[in-house]
Amino acid sequence: MERAEVLRWLRETDESKLRELRTEADLVRYEVVGDEVHLRGLVDIGNVCVRRCLYCGLRAGVPMQRYRMTHEEILRVARQAKNFGYGTLVMQAGEDPGIETGWFAELIAKIKSRFGLAVTVSLGERPLEDYRRWREAGADRILLKFESSDPELYRHIHPPLSDHDPSRPDQLRALRELGYEIGSGAMIGVPGQTYEILADDLMLFKSLDLDMIGIGPFIPHPQTPLGQEALSGSPSVPDQVPATDQMTLTCLALTRLLCPDANLPATTALLTVSSTGCIDALRSGANVIMPNLTPAEYSTLYEIYPKPAPPAPEEINRRVMEEIKTAGRTAGTGPGPRK
Repeated sequence: MERAEVLRWLRETDESKLRELRTEADLVRYEVVGDEVHLRGLVDIGNVCVRRCLYCGLRAGVPMQRYRMTHEEILRVARQAKNFGYGTLVMQAGEDPGIETGWFAELIAKIKSRFGLAVTVSLGERPLEDYRRWREAGADRILLKFESSDPELYRHIHPPLSDHDPSRPDQLRALRELGYEIGSGAMIGVPGQTYEILADDLMLFKSLDLDMIGIGPFIPHPQTPLGQEALSGSPSVPDQVPATDQMTLTCLALTRLLCPDANLPATTALLTVSSTGCIDALRSGANVIMPNLTPAEYSTLYEIYPKPAPPAPEEINRRVMEEIKTAGRTAGTGPGPRK
């Protein structure tokens, strides 16, 4: 699929044609990666962040109770993920230098030795030496979203900390050289994102040869600059992409066609804006779900965007298994690497 065809599909409004697109993506998903839905236990290990991204509720300066989980607390979550039959633990946090390199390396080694889980790290931009040490400790995957392929838009929504911040695509390429599976992704409908930019985002997924790709609708936190703009009804740019579940599903289907063997999750953001988001995603090319197992005392504090308080992990797991069955799929076993 060439860029011109991607752009044409992004502008398509005929729902019957879009259903055909999603059906085709689901068929490709079946033929290339099969019916298994890989399960990754997600834990939000801290909400401290030095960045001031214009949309994120964790941005520095937002008044909120900050936290960092301990080894013991995180290991309890890892045990729970193992008991549920998940093959991977995903640890994410704000960009926090207070998460010390050695402390985190020790944690990774404990998770690997005690539970045998694959470990995915999502801690934002860190020195390459940190990621090298974590790889040596046993980390398997990195999730570092590039958010937008347009450099100007990216710098606007994600102000740099210095004049020498490397580009995220360059960082992803360097991380692959360290032996990681690399995951990235983009937001759908961020203010300033045109259909042309979004087409470039999807083509960048392909050119980076990503192992995992997360796609979710843009949801700003009300206590951020972009959240305030949304509340005030500020006009968007001409040719603005809508931040809807349907546009997200279109992008998910196109991504499956562009990157047939990549792991594609039903993202939390999509599930937040749509009660049927999980099943819709599974029927549009997705093959991964990341149930959030963060303990209740922390889950409400990890507020990138507003969302309801989650149920207990046992209830989350029950619902996920039910949705997989409803979609006519089976729960995968093991770490579920890219095929």
